[in-house]
Amino acid sequence: MFLCHAWPDRQADAKEFFDLLVDDHVSVWFSEVSLRPGTDMRVAIERGLVSSRLGLVLVTPAMLEKLRLDRSVANAELSALLRRNLLVPVMHGVTFEELDQVSPLLASRGGFSTEEEPLKDIAVKIAELVGTLLDEEADELG
Repeated sequence: MFLCHAWPDRQADAKEFFDLLVDDHVSVWFSEVSLRPGTDMRVAIERGLVSSRLGLVLVTPAMLEKLRLDRSVANAELSALLRRNLLVPVMHGVTFEELDQVSPLLASRGGFSTEEEPLKDIAVKIAELVGTLLDEEADELG
């Protein structure tokens, strides 16, 4: 799984979400863990995107601001995941309505909101989703 987040969230909300997912045995590409010093960031992100079966975007006020103001790495990540139809938004401190004003395409995706349930419960549901995807892939392979 690829975790897309705004840079200001990397040591707080995104790290908390990453830890919850890992606690639920989900393999997650997360910049704070996956990027090593001296690594070409764009190459590493591309590898993470290619190897991920599913992408999560943690939509916080900082992410909304990034999407509103610049065409950053986060936008490139989101575009790649949207093209592959592999993106699940997780609203954290923002609403789908607020996201819709900035990115209607992303807001149109089914997702989760911490207004409705805690981040911990969302992580459990995502772990279940990943398990279901893996089961489906195993069935397809025979």
